[in-house]
Amino acid sequence: MHIALFQPDIPQNTGTILRLCACLDVAAHIVEPAGFPTSDRHFRRAGMDYLDHVAITRHDSWSKFQQWRNEAGSRLLLFTTKGAGSYLDFRYESDDVLLFGRESAGVTDEVASVADARLIIPIRPGLRSLNVAMAAAMALGEALRQTRHATQSEMRSKERW
Repeated sequence: MHIALFQPDIPQNTGTILRLCACLDVAAHIVEPAGFPTSDRHFRRAGMDYLDHVAITRHDSWSKFQQWRNEAGSRLLLFTTKGAGSYLDFRYESDDVLLFGRESAGVTDEVASVADARLIIPIRPGLRSLNVAMAAAMALGEALRQTRHATQSEMRSKERW
């Protein structure tokens, strides 16, 4: 499982998401350009000492990220307020990439057009969106629940035989 952040612009959110990745043993990808330097004190404070425990890959452009993803053979799942289906109804796979856009602008049409799925976290009508770090935690929680539960169930079944 991977989380990818497309040109993040709020350092505190990025630090929080990287901390989430560290704690849940999930690879993180940052698609540049980010709206802040990684030396930003807000970024460091949100990530605390967890930043040393997460595998972070920085891609200096969308095309470099796409090249990596194509070589890895991973599906790209875009979480967006313009999603086509609920994230709860989707069937995740262990090598999926969960992509989250910029807090201020989401992703470009080019990025949205190559996503294998565009998923939404349903919220109350009339409200704009969730904080991206909160959305990432919810999405990752569901994806891991499905994929890790399936893996553990398969292991238990093999133990019985």
